[in-house]
Amino acid sequence: MPKARRSNDWGFPRWRGYGSSREATTVRLCDRHGCEEPGDCPAPKAPNSPERWMFCQKHAAEYNQKWDYFEGLDKAEKEARAKAERSENAGYAEAQHYGWSGSGDGSRSADEMRALEVLELEADADFSAIKKGWREKAKTVHPDVKPGDKEAAAEFQKLQLAYEVLKAAEERREWKG
Repeated sequence: MPKARRSNDWGFPRWRGYGSSREATTVRLCDRHGCEEPGDCPAPKAPNSPERWMFCQKHAAEYNQKWDYFEGLDKAEKEARAKAERSENAGYAEAQHYGWSGSGDGSRSADEMRALEVLELEADADFSAIKKGWREKAKTVHPDVKPGDKEAAAEFQKLQLAYEVLKAAEERREWKG
């Protein structure tokens, strides 16, 4: 009679990882004809349809490249859906100060980029350069320097607004724990 052997799964601690088993796992292949990669990315077959294609990551990206989420909706429905999506996803927005990114690497918003254009600065300018550029430009069009000049006052307001946008963005990036 063969000697009884103890199973690796018996008792504590469990020696094999959770979810590991000896059975074969079923892998769904990509729905693109001829692709042998695992299909683990669902993609809708039609707008507002529960049916899904299962593509590999490469083919899912190709499929979604020209996807219009709002296809078939009128203008009011599009706005309502977009508003609902923004409000639902707002909780998932990552705070700026938790990122590892710095200025000039694509982490600036469109408003910040427009503000940098107003101040005629590069996209990778740090805050000290922003402050210096703003002071130089503001000194030339300040209402105390050019009293009564409406164009200079409007330019100063534009510079001031650009600086405030960039200052608020810098404050968001700094973590004040």
